[in-house]
Amino acid sequence: MKDIIIQGKKVNYGLTPFIIAEGGVNHNSDLDLAIKLIDAAAEAGADAIKFQTWRAEQLATKAGKMADYQKRNIGKEESQFDMLKKLELKEKWYPQLIKRAKEKNIILLSTPHGGFEAIDFMERYNFPAFKIASGDITNLPFLEYAAKFKKPMLISTGMSNLEEVKEAIETVKNAGNDQILIFHCTTDYPLALENVNLRAIDTFKKELGVLIGYSDHTLGREVPIMAAALGACMIEKHFTLDRTMKGPDHVASMEPRDFKKMVEALKRVPIIMGSGAKKALKPELQYMNVARKSIVAARDIKKGEKFNKENLAIKRPGTGLSPKYFNQVLGKTAKTDIHKNALLPARESWRFIKRAKRV
Repeated sequence: MKDIIIQGKKVNYGLTPFIIAEGGVNHNSDLDLAIKLIDAAAEAGADAIKFQTWRAEQLATKAGKMADYQKRNIGKEESQFDMLKKLELKEKWYPQLIKRAKEKNIILLSTPHGGFEAIDFMERYNFPAFKIASGDITNLPFLEYAAKFKKPMLISTGMSNLEEVKEAIETVKNAGNDQILIFHCTTDYPLALENVNLRAIDTFKKELGVLIGYSDHTLGREVPIMAAALGACMIEKHFTLDRTMKGPDHVASMEPRDFKKMVEALKRVPIIMGSGAKKALKPELQYMNVARKSIVAARDIKKGEKFNKENLAIKRPGTGLSPKYFNQVLGKTAKTDIHKNALLPARESWRFIKRAKRV
């Protein structure tokens, strides 16, 4: 699969997963808190910190209602528009956020909400990729417009079916952009384990022909690690300084200390998964002769005596004739005396091995 490059970092299968700390709206429309999130994400080892870019007027009508999880997590109900207005990341803050991310050597990403204007705004600041939210998976004009900038398209798929995902991919490719990564995710915050459906990663890998990642909304770090083991090459996880803060996403997010532990575990996944080739590995070689077995004499065997199940045995060490030749040895004649528990002599062994190879 072709690499996706995000600000100099390669994303592909077999590499350490690219890890996004999803700051989302957990800045609570507070510049200082947004900067602290950047600092904490960098300290935790994330490759990128991601926020969301919108103006409420471009994103929702005043008639729109809050999602159930938003009402549940905030503890009250108001119009979606009013909630979004309170959580805007102010456009005038972006230069400071970009500067801080550069200082901390972490990539700054954002999800453009609110139509074409949000994409244009992000393009003015030269964001290295577009992260597309699940709610825009069927917003084909939006996908097409973003794709034309020829930057990586990181597309979440919550609430969608396979045909909708394929249609989104086709739209991006028809716009001349093949830098596509699809996130498997389920839209709920926090997400119950029975609704994770990680096997969808396998389905995506078989059906889509693009890189696959996983955007996580569960509590804890076990599911992202499992997703990486299934091959997800990009992991996104909601990130907060304090899960008890007020806001719709804090409660379903991970705090810095646990996020750092997750990052450390994710970096070990490709090491543990290995190459996939089944062969004796270097540390095993020292044990082969000790643990494997050879054909030996079960008692003293005289020259000219035929080998049988009574005068042969299979024992350690594994430095002699392999037990796989046992049935071929039976009925053959010993060419020399062999003492009890001795390995079959080299001359006997090579004779059977050569005959086996000819067969």
